[in-house]
Amino acid sequence: MLTKIFYDVDNFCKEFESQWTQRLLTAGEVKRIKKPRLIMSEIMTILIYFHFSKFRTFKDYYLFAEIF
Repeated sequence: MLTKIFYDVDNFCKEFESQWTQRLLTAGEVKRIKKPRLIMSEIMTILIYFHFSKFRTFKDYYLFAEIF
């Protein structure tokens, strides 16, 4: 189930990010964009899987969930 969720979310994020970057407005400044440690689809997959879990707080989910 986790793999299927990630696959769907990753496909969505690839399409969304390409369209999102094309529509961003700039102020004419060059800003440094630091590369994140997790990509957007990984973060969204974790959040979606958290909502399917029995945990009420994200801290408990992070500490006690046995996903892998």
